[in-house]
Amino acid sequence: MKKALKLLGILILIVLAVLIFNTLRLSSKQVAPQALESVNLPSDAFHNLSKAIQFPTVSFSEDAIPDSTAFFGFHRFLEETFPLTHTNLSLEKINDYSLLYKWEGSDASKKPIILMSHQDVVPVDEPTLNDWEAEPFSGKITDTHIIGRGTMDDKGTLIGLLEAVEKLLEEGFVPTRTIYLASGHDEEVGGSNGAAAIAAHLKAKGIHAAMTLDEGGFIAEDLVPGVNNPVAMINLSEKGFASFRLIVETTGGHSSQPPRENTIGMLAQAIVDLENNQLPYKLVNPVDYQLEYMGAELPFFQKMAFANPWLFKKPILEALNAHTTTAPTIIDGGVKNNVIPTVAEATINFRILPGETIESTQQHIEAAISDKIRVEPVGFLTNPSPVSSIDSEAFKILEQTIRDMFPTSIVVPGLVGGGTDARYFYDISDDVYRFYPIRIGPDSMTRFHGIDEKISKDNYKEIIEFAYHLIKKFN
Repeated sequence: MKKALKLLGILILIVLAVLIFNTLRLSSKQVAPQALESVNLPSDAFHNLSKAIQFPTVSFSEDAIPDSTAFFGFHRFLEETFPLTHTNLSLEKINDYSLLYKWEGSDASKKPIILMSHQDVVPVDEPTLNDWEAEPFSGKITDTHIIGRGTMDDKGTLIGLLEAVEKLLEEGFVPTRTIYLASGHDEEVGGSNGAAAIAAHLKAKGIHAAMTLDEGGFIAEDLVPGVNNPVAMINLSEKGFASFRLIVETTGGHSSQPPRENTIGMLAQAIVDLENNQLPYKLVNPVDYQLEYMGAELPFFQKMAFANPWLFKKPILEALNAHTTTAPTIIDGGVKNNVIPTVAEATINFRILPGETIESTQQHIEAAISDKIRVEPVGFLTNPSPVSSIDSEAFKILEQTIRDMFPTSIVVPGLVGGGTDARYFYDISDDVYRFYPIRIGPDSMTRFHGIDEKISKDNYKEIIEFAYHLIKKFN
């Protein structure tokens, strides 16, 4: 007995030693900030964003035809508002609505960079109109904010990029490497006619970029427990997106004599089975980067958990949502309260973790539910994107620019659960990143696609300045 206790004590000491050793060797990966020149922003910058919001460039569905009045009016507004950009940069329209600007560089040996944004916005739910501080497409300017659909997603970025380019042109700046500004028109419904077509167009011309930068990363404030500093998330990859329809077909019948297997009951059981048998949490790339960069900045005991994922990974991965998620989103079946329907259907949406695929997700569904239920993929589908490097020159420039502009921030590579147009640009870019310095806190998370979407004037100025400095650092 004493020998067993002694061995147990030695084992505990070894484990503690490993925990402490791993914790102490997890050091900060933040680069030292450098001073930046000040930028005098145009006096009409807020007004320009306000005007952009007033064009209701809404994407309703994959099959809907874009509102040509809104989009073409928006294009005319851009031409009038940014005259130097439209004089000095070439512009191609892809599929009539998407925009591709080219700013020719002076050194053809340097790979170009692609800076992305999108023109379209999501609809506004009519019942919520009275809950908005101002009409969603009014672009109202208050003492502190610009209000309206698209201020955060994604016209704030689009107009901010153009403001930065216009400012640089005013100063006589000439880039050494070519810069593309790519702005799709259907990101909110998958981007197949916008960003995908732009990427295909560039590929056909033999263009290969050093970096593509899009939305999808942000500055998180008061969102990470134990971290008081802002966290700048540079997302290296994004989860895949797939929806599957579960279809139950029976002979139906009268509700007074229900069969043992009821159509809707079978469907309900399948949904429960999927929710109770979700795909596992996994420590995959780039989640491991996230643990290293974030963990180094945490208080000691939290740092210990991040430094030793072999022991503590379950709660950490759950907090980071590092698995393929399962979400029932649509259900349909039944025509009358005393009739058992012959058909019932449900749509389940999955956001697929890197390392898994659309095919493996379908196999998981079929293994988890009754074989009497048909499973069919439906709508837009895409596998997880590749994972970009944290060792490239492009990442280092991006990281340095963020630290220079936001010296108290913690730069963290990560994985975004939502979808972006960036997914289409891996074939034509060495690396693809997702980051613009939109500040997100507990009170603003719900404003994305929600009520009272707005951006502060100070934050909007930061977006313009960030784009300005990033372009200069890449040149």
